Amino acid sequence: MRVTTRPLITEFGPERVEIRMYHTPNLTGLRKKHVPTRINEGWGLQHMKLYGVDDEIILSGANLSSDYFTNRQDRYHLISSREITEYFARLYAGVTSLSFRVEPSEEAAGFTLQWPSTNTAPSPLEKPAQYVAKATKVMNTLITPHSTTQATEAKDGQASDTTIFMLAQLSQLLKPDTSTELPAVTHVLKTLAEPRYAGSSWTFTAGYFNPAPSLTQLLMSSASTNCTVITASPQANGFYGSKGVSGMLPDAYTYLARRFLMAIKQQKRESDITLKEWRKGTVGEPEGWTYHAKGLWVTLPNESGPSMTVVGSSNYTKRSYSLDLEAGALVVTENADLKKRLADEQKWLQEYAAPVTIDDLAKTERRVSFKVRMAMWFVQLVGGAL
Repeated sequence: MRVTTRPLITEFGPERVEIRMYHTPNLTGLRKKHVPTRINEGWGLQHMKLYGVDDEIILSGANLSSDYFTNRQDRYHLISSREITEYFARLYAGVTSLSFRVEPSEEAAGFTLQWPSTNTAPSPLEKPAQYVAKATKVMNTLITPHSTTQATEAKDGQASDTTIFMLAQLSQLLKPDTSTELPAVTHVLKTLAEPRYAGSSWTFTAGYFNPAPSLTQLLMSSASTNCTVITASPQANGFYGSKGVSGMLPDAYTYLARRFLMAIKQQKRESDITLKEWRKGTVGEPEGWTYHAKGLWVTLPNESGPSMTVVGSSNYTKRSYSLDLEAGALVVTENADLKKRLADEQKWLQEYAAPVTIDDLAKTERRVSFKVRMAMWFVQLVGGAL
């Protein structure tokens, strides 16, 4: 298996490319009419990042926009496997069959969204309940691999030393929910709570830091020590300096980070878990970068590098596990070279990260206004999530 943290760019030929746009069945009627455009993603969106060519696929949390290739920190793992690439291709095709087609138009926007008659469900805007029912039938058969694991190809007749579990989180489209990412991450963290894993360590990162409550508790309940959480500083948040409601988001994530640190203190885990904020300049200023990496690494006792990582699109939030469409993989390895590269990846991501404490976030310039907390409460009240 090959892993890279550098993006690959491909030029497309002149052939016509059909564009599809997914629309959540959770944002319809009065919600769709009144929720501001800048924050309506809080009601769910297509968040998967899958870039496949032939028998290779890149799993990432990055979009293919210019800032990701110039001044935004993210992760990119390139996997060479026909079976794994085909699995995600089928997942992609399933979501495509549940999405609008973009058509040219003379309207001011330059395009309209059409619901093809060949789609496997009715429009989510017209019949959201029926849409979800049909989507469940389509996607339920696609998210479970034919075998529970997929291994990289063996070389020189030797057995593979790396196993990849494909993960998908499609809670919004599956009733009942048969998603695989949250159960997999939950299983890993529950296992780390066993006494035999005392002396293990983990690194967890999410640019928009708001772990699902169940994951927060599991991270703190692990027997691991020397653990690190990496998140974006307000100045490295993609919404820093935005106008309107979205401009409150960096402070909202600061508030959530402070709550996390308070929980660490209550659990008496300050010596085991460190929260770091990543910053390289300031968004909107020359040389200013944003931070968007997300992932989990686990290093077992007496090991020099991680033998396990989760990579993909998920931010590990309540929204990721209830409203968004996510795809990723759990990689488990005994390969010494891959362990070293995963250890290097952790170090690279912390190059511009510095520890923060509750006292740091209690300073006047870091205090979060009542207005921000009220806005967070209101978004949850009307069914949204950060």
